[in-house]
Amino acid sequence: MRRLPPLAAIRVFEAAARHENFTLAAGELGMTQAAVSYQVKALEDRVGAPLFVREKGRARLTPLGQRLLPSLTQAFDTMEAAFAITRQEDEATLTVTTTYTFANTWLVWTLGSFQMQHSDLAVRLETSNGLADLRGGDADLAIRAGDGRWEGLHCELLMRSDFTPMCSPDCLRQLEREYGRNVRPSDLPDLTLIGAQDEWWTIWFKDAGVPYDNSRRRGGIRLDNQANEGHAAMAGQGFALLTPFLWRGDLANGRLVQPFEQTSTAGYAYWLVTPPERLNVPKIKRFREWLLREMRSSAGPPAQQLRPS
Repeated sequence: MRRLPPLAAIRVFEAAARHENFTLAAGELGMTQAAVSYQVKALEDRVGAPLFVREKGRARLTPLGQRLLPSLTQAFDTMEAAFAITRQEDEATLTVTTTYTFANTWLVWTLGSFQMQHSDLAVRLETSNGLADLRGGDADLAIRAGDGRWEGLHCELLMRSDFTPMCSPDCLRQLEREYGRNVRPSDLPDLTLIGAQDEWWTIWFKDAGVPYDNSRRRGGIRLDNQANEGHAAMAGQGFALLTPFLWRGDLANGRLVQPFEQTSTAGYAYWLVTPPERLNVPKIKRFREWLLREMRSSAGPPAQQLRPS
Protein backbone atom coordinates (compact mmCIF):
# COMPACT_ATOMS: atom_id res chain seq x y z
CA MET A 1 0.00 0.00 0.00
CA ARG A 2 1.40 3.39 -1.02
CA ARG A 3 1.82 5.93 1.78
CA LEU A 4 1.45 9.09 -0.29
CA PRO A 5 0.02 12.49 0.65
CA PRO A 6 -3.18 13.40 -1.22
CA LEU A 7 -2.46 13.62 -4.96
CA ALA A 8 -4.42 16.86 -5.26
CA ALA A 9 -2.11 18.54 -2.76
CA ILE A 10 1.01 17.20 -4.52
CA ARG A 11 -0.30 18.51 -7.86
CA VAL A 12 -0.91 21.98 -6.37
CA PHE A 13 2.54 22.04 -4.75
CA GLU A 14 4.26 21.10 -8.03
CA ALA A 15 2.52 23.90 -9.95
CA ALA A 16 3.15 26.48 -7.22
CA ALA A 17 6.79 25.41 -6.95
CA ARG A 18 7.39 25.72 -10.70
CA HIS A 19 5.94 29.23 -10.75
CA GLU A 20 7.07 30.19 -7.25
CA ASN A 21 3.78 32.04 -7.21
CA PHE A 22 0.43 30.91 -5.78
CA THR A 23 -1.57 33.20 -8.07
CA LEU A 24 -0.01 31.79 -11.26
CA ALA A 25 -0.49 28.24 -9.97
CA ALA A 26 -4.16 28.99 -9.29
CA GLY A 27 -4.57 30.24 -12.87
CA GLU A 28 -2.96 27.11 -14.33
CA LEU A 29 -5.07 24.76 -12.24
CA GLY A 30 -8.34 26.67 -12.47
CA MET A 31 -8.48 27.22 -8.70
CA THR A 32 -8.64 30.20 -6.41
CA GLN A 33 -5.48 31.43 -4.70
CA ALA A 34 -7.05 30.58 -1.38
CA ALA A 35 -7.56 26.98 -2.49
CA VAL A 36 -3.92 26.75 -3.56
CA SER A 37 -2.77 28.08 -0.18
CA TYR A 38 -5.03 25.57 1.60
CA GLN A 39 -3.65 22.58 -0.35
CA VAL A 40 -0.02 23.69 0.16
CA LYS A 41 -0.62 24.11 3.90
CA ALA A 42 -2.23 20.65 4.05
CA LEU A 43 0.84 19.14 2.38
CA GLU A 44 3.20 20.99 4.70
CA ASP A 45 1.26 19.66 7.68
CA ARG A 46 1.52 16.15 6.22
CA VAL A 47 5.32 16.27 5.73
CA GLY A 48 5.84 18.19 8.96
CA ALA A 49 7.95 21.00 7.48
CA PRO A 50 7.48 24.19 5.44
CA LEU A 51 7.90 23.92 1.69
CA PHE A 52 7.75 27.64 0.86
CA VAL A 53 8.97 30.86 2.35
CA ARG A 54 6.11 33.28 1.72
CA GLU A 55 7.32 36.63 0.42
CA LYS A 56 5.42 39.52 -1.12
CA GLY A 57 4.57 38.52 -4.69
CA ARG A 58 6.57 35.30 -4.47
CA ALA A 59 6.63 31.93 -2.74
CA ARG A 60 10.27 30.90 -2.50
CA LEU A 61 11.03 27.21 -2.06
CA THR A 62 12.67 25.97 1.12
CA PRO A 63 15.54 23.46 0.77
CA LEU A 64 13.03 20.63 1.31
CA GLY A 65 10.78 22.04 -1.39
CA GLN A 66 13.75 22.30 -3.76
CA ARG A 67 14.59 18.62 -3.20
CA LEU A 68 11.01 17.52 -3.83
CA LEU A 69 10.29 19.57 -6.96
CA PRO A 70 12.47 17.79 -9.62
CA SER A 71 11.22 14.31 -8.73
CA LEU A 72 7.58 15.39 -8.61
CA THR A 73 7.82 17.28 -11.90
CA GLN A 74 9.36 14.21 -13.53
CA ALA A 75 6.59 12.02 -12.10
CA PHE A 76 3.87 14.30 -13.51
CA ASP A 77 5.67 14.45 -16.87
CA THR A 78 5.70 10.63 -16.95
CA MET A 79 1.98 10.44 -16.14
CA GLU A 80 1.17 13.07 -18.76
CA ALA A 81 3.12 11.14 -21.40
CA ALA A 82 1.29 7.92 -20.50
CA PHE A 83 -2.11 9.53 -20.89
CA ALA A 84 -1.00 11.29 -24.08
CA ILE A 85 -0.35 7.87 -25.64
CA THR A 86 -3.84 6.78 -24.58
CA ARG A 87 -5.36 9.91 -26.11
CA GLN A 88 -3.46 9.39 -29.35
CA GLU A 89 -4.63 5.78 -29.56
CA ASP A 90 -8.21 6.85 -28.84
CA GLU A 91 -8.10 9.57 -31.47
CA ALA A 92 -6.61 7.18 -34.05
CA THR A 93 -9.18 4.38 -33.62
CA LEU A 94 -12.95 4.53 -34.08
CA THR A 95 -14.90 1.66 -32.53
CA VAL A 96 -18.32 1.01 -34.08
CA THR A 97 -20.71 -1.54 -32.65
CA THR A 98 -23.63 -2.77 -34.74
CA THR A 99 -25.80 -5.79 -35.33
CA TYR A 100 -24.43 -8.80 -37.15
CA THR A 101 -27.03 -8.33 -39.87
CA PHE A 102 -26.29 -4.65 -40.57
CA ALA A 103 -22.55 -5.26 -40.53
CA ASN A 104 -22.56 -8.23 -42.87
CA THR A 105 -25.25 -7.16 -45.34
CA TRP A 106 -24.35 -3.48 -45.78
CA LEU A 107 -21.69 -1.85 -43.63
CA VAL A 108 -18.68 -4.03 -44.42
CA TRP A 109 -19.44 -3.64 -48.14
CA THR A 110 -19.26 0.16 -47.95
CA LEU A 111 -16.78 0.77 -45.12
CA GLY A 112 -13.85 0.74 -47.53
CA SER A 113 -14.88 4.11 -48.94
CA PHE A 114 -14.67 5.65 -45.46
CA GLN A 115 -11.19 4.20 -44.95
CA MET A 116 -10.04 5.58 -48.30
CA GLN A 117 -11.27 9.05 -47.36
CA HIS A 118 -9.85 8.86 -43.81
CA SER A 119 -6.70 6.74 -44.04
CA ASP A 120 -5.42 8.22 -40.77
CA LEU A 121 -8.26 6.63 -38.80
CA ALA A 122 -8.51 2.92 -38.02
CA VAL A 123 -12.03 1.51 -37.69
CA ARG A 124 -12.71 -1.40 -35.35
CA LEU A 125 -16.07 -3.03 -36.05
CA GLU A 126 -17.77 -5.06 -33.33
CA THR A 127 -20.97 -7.04 -33.93
CA SER A 128 -23.51 -7.68 -31.19
CA ASN A 129 -27.25 -7.38 -30.76
CA GLY A 130 -26.81 -6.41 -27.11
CA LEU A 131 -26.69 -2.86 -25.82
CA ALA A 132 -23.24 -1.30 -25.54
CA ASP A 133 -22.11 1.04 -22.78
CA LEU A 134 -21.11 3.96 -24.99
CA ARG A 135 -20.24 6.18 -22.03
CA GLY A 136 -18.23 3.42 -20.40
CA GLY A 137 -15.96 3.03 -23.42
CA ASP A 138 -17.41 -0.11 -25.04
CA ALA A 139 -17.56 1.77 -28.36
CA ASP A 140 -17.58 5.28 -29.81
CA LEU A 141 -20.99 4.88 -31.45
CA ALA A 142 -23.59 2.23 -32.19
CA ILE A 143 -25.87 1.35 -35.09
CA ARG A 144 -28.88 -0.42 -33.65
CA ALA A 145 -32.32 -1.64 -34.69
CA GLY A 146 -35.23 -0.62 -32.48
CA ASP A 147 -37.67 2.17 -31.78
CA GLY A 148 -35.01 4.85 -31.25
CA ARG A 149 -35.81 5.35 -27.58
CA TRP A 150 -32.59 4.85 -25.67
CA GLU A 151 -32.60 7.17 -22.69
CA GLY A 152 -29.85 9.77 -22.52
CA LEU A 153 -28.48 9.00 -26.00
CA HIS A 154 -28.70 10.90 -29.26
CA CYS A 155 -30.53 8.72 -31.81
CA GLU A 156 -30.54 9.59 -35.50
CA LEU A 157 -32.75 7.70 -37.97
CA LEU A 158 -30.84 5.86 -40.69
CA MET A 159 -33.53 3.73 -42.34
CA ARG A 160 -36.89 2.11 -41.72
CA SER A 161 -36.71 -1.65 -41.33
CA ASP A 162 -39.24 -3.27 -43.65
CA PHE A 163 -39.29 -6.86 -44.87
CA THR A 164 -40.60 -9.10 -47.64
CA PRO A 165 -40.06 -12.72 -48.72
CA MET A 166 -37.00 -13.48 -50.84
CA CYS A 167 -35.46 -16.64 -52.22
CA SER A 168 -32.89 -17.76 -54.75
CA PRO A 169 -33.74 -17.34 -58.45
CA ASP A 170 -33.37 -21.10 -59.01
CA CYS A 171 -35.82 -21.81 -56.18
CA LEU A 172 -38.41 -19.47 -57.68
CA ARG A 173 -37.95 -20.78 -61.23
CA GLN A 174 -38.42 -24.37 -60.08
CA LEU A 175 -41.62 -23.53 -58.18
CA GLU A 176 -43.06 -21.61 -61.12
CA ARG A 177 -42.30 -24.49 -63.48
CA GLU A 178 -44.18 -26.81 -61.11
CA TYR A 179 -47.14 -24.42 -60.80
CA GLY A 180 -47.14 -23.33 -64.42
CA ARG A 181 -47.63 -19.76 -63.17
CA ASN A 182 -46.11 -17.08 -60.94
CA VAL A 183 -45.86 -17.90 -57.24
CA ARG A 184 -48.54 -16.11 -55.21
CA PRO A 185 -48.49 -15.00 -51.55
CA SER A 186 -51.18 -17.59 -50.84
CA ASP A 187 -48.75 -20.34 -51.93
CA LEU A 188 -46.16 -19.51 -49.27
CA PRO A 189 -47.79 -21.12 -46.18
CA ASP A 190 -47.29 -24.51 -47.85
CA LEU A 191 -43.70 -23.83 -48.90
CA THR A 192 -40.44 -23.95 -46.95
CA LEU A 193 -40.15 -20.79 -44.87
CA ILE A 194 -36.93 -19.93 -43.06
CA GLY A 195 -37.78 -18.95 -39.48
CA ALA A 196 -41.41 -19.84 -40.04
CA GLN A 197 -42.23 -19.23 -36.35
CA ASP A 198 -41.03 -15.61 -36.55
CA GLU A 199 -43.75 -13.06 -35.79
CA TRP A 200 -42.69 -11.13 -38.88
CA TRP A 201 -44.23 -13.84 -41.05
CA THR A 202 -47.57 -13.35 -39.28
CA ILE A 203 -47.37 -9.60 -39.97
CA TRP A 204 -46.47 -10.05 -43.64
CA PHE A 205 -49.19 -12.62 -44.31
CA LYS A 206 -51.79 -10.45 -42.58
CA ASP A 207 -50.82 -7.49 -44.80
CA ALA A 208 -51.02 -9.78 -47.83
CA GLY A 209 -54.49 -10.98 -46.79
CA VAL A 210 -53.34 -14.59 -46.41
CA PRO A 211 -54.38 -16.71 -43.37
CA TYR A 212 -51.34 -17.98 -41.48
CA ASP A 213 -50.89 -19.72 -38.14
CA ASN A 214 -47.21 -19.81 -37.19
CA SER A 215 -47.95 -21.94 -34.11
CA ARG A 216 -48.59 -24.89 -36.44
CA ARG A 217 -45.09 -24.68 -37.95
CA ARG A 218 -42.94 -26.99 -35.85
CA GLY A 219 -40.02 -27.88 -38.10
CA GLY A 220 -37.89 -25.97 -40.55
CA ILE A 221 -34.73 -23.93 -40.30
CA ARG A 222 -34.36 -21.50 -37.41
CA LEU A 223 -31.47 -19.03 -37.53
CA ASP A 224 -30.49 -16.30 -35.12
CA ASN A 225 -30.25 -13.31 -37.45
CA GLN A 226 -31.34 -11.99 -40.81
CA ALA A 227 -27.84 -12.21 -42.30
CA ASN A 228 -27.79 -15.99 -41.82
CA GLU A 229 -31.36 -16.30 -43.08
CA GLY A 230 -30.48 -14.41 -46.25
CA HIS A 231 -27.54 -16.69 -46.98
CA ALA A 232 -29.72 -19.73 -46.37
CA ALA A 233 -32.22 -18.34 -48.89
CA MET A 234 -29.41 -17.80 -51.43
CA ALA A 235 -28.42 -21.42 -50.93
CA GLY A 236 -31.91 -22.52 -51.98
CA GLN A 237 -33.11 -23.44 -48.47
CA GLY A 238 -36.48 -21.67 -48.87
CA PHE A 239 -38.04 -18.23 -48.44
CA ALA A 240 -36.66 -15.75 -45.91
CA LEU A 241 -38.13 -12.45 -44.74
CA LEU A 242 -35.47 -9.88 -45.58
CA THR A 243 -35.08 -6.10 -45.60
CA PRO A 244 -34.69 -5.01 -49.26
CA PHE A 245 -32.32 -2.13 -48.48
CA LEU A 246 -29.82 -4.44 -46.79
CA TRP A 247 -29.83 -6.96 -49.64
CA ARG A 248 -29.66 -4.54 -52.58
CA GLY A 249 -26.34 -5.92 -53.80
CA ASP A 250 -27.53 -9.52 -53.76
CA LEU A 251 -30.76 -8.57 -55.52
CA ALA A 252 -28.90 -6.58 -58.16
CA ASN A 253 -26.40 -9.41 -58.74
CA GLY A 254 -29.07 -12.09 -59.02
CA ARG A 255 -28.21 -14.02 -55.87
CA LEU A 256 -31.66 -13.26 -54.45
CA VAL A 257 -35.01 -12.48 -55.96
CA GLN A 258 -37.98 -10.61 -54.47
CA PRO A 259 -41.17 -12.20 -55.84
CA PHE A 260 -43.64 -9.66 -54.42
CA GLU A 261 -43.67 -5.86 -54.32
CA GLN A 262 -45.41 -5.77 -50.92
CA THR A 263 -43.24 -5.04 -47.90
CA SER A 264 -44.33 -4.91 -44.26
CA THR A 265 -42.90 -3.47 -41.06
CA ALA A 266 -42.93 -4.24 -37.35
CA GLY A 267 -42.30 -0.55 -36.57
CA TYR A 268 -38.54 -0.81 -36.15
CA ALA A 269 -35.76 1.16 -37.77
CA TYR A 270 -31.98 1.39 -37.78
CA TRP A 271 -30.53 4.27 -35.77
CA LEU A 272 -27.14 5.87 -35.29
CA VAL A 273 -26.72 6.10 -31.51
CA THR A 274 -24.18 8.40 -29.83
CA PRO A 275 -23.75 10.04 -26.42
CA PRO A 276 -24.85 13.66 -27.05
CA GLU A 277 -21.74 15.09 -25.44
CA ARG A 278 -19.52 13.23 -27.98
CA LEU A 279 -21.34 14.24 -31.16
CA ASN A 280 -18.64 16.74 -32.13
CA VAL A 281 -15.64 14.54 -31.36
CA PRO A 282 -13.80 14.77 -34.73
CA LYS A 283 -13.59 11.05 -35.48
CA ILE A 284 -17.29 10.53 -34.61
CA LYS A 285 -18.32 13.59 -36.61
CA ARG A 286 -16.42 12.35 -39.67
CA PHE A 287 -17.98 8.88 -39.51
CA ARG A 288 -21.47 10.24 -38.91
CA GLU A 289 -21.27 12.56 -41.92
CA TRP A 290 -19.95 9.76 -44.13
CA LEU A 291 -22.58 7.27 -42.94
CA LEU A 292 -25.52 9.64 -43.53
CA ARG A 293 -24.17 10.49 -46.98
CA GLU A 294 -23.81 6.80 -47.88
CA MET A 295 -27.27 5.96 -46.57
CA ARG A 296 -28.81 8.73 -48.68
CA SER A 297 -26.87 7.56 -51.72
CA SER A 298 -27.98 3.95 -51.23
CA ALA A 299 -31.61 4.97 -50.81
CA GLY A 300 -32.03 5.65 -54.55
CA PRO A 301 -34.14 3.52 -56.89
CA PRO A 302 -34.16 -0.04 -55.53
CA ALA A 303 -31.83 -2.42 -57.30
CA GLN A 304 -34.20 -5.36 -56.98
CA GLN A 305 -35.26 -8.22 -59.19
CA LEU A 306 -38.93 -8.98 -58.79
CA ARG A 307 -38.62 -12.02 -61.07
CA PRO A 308 -35.59 -13.92 -62.30
CA SER A 309 -34.70 -13.14 -65.90
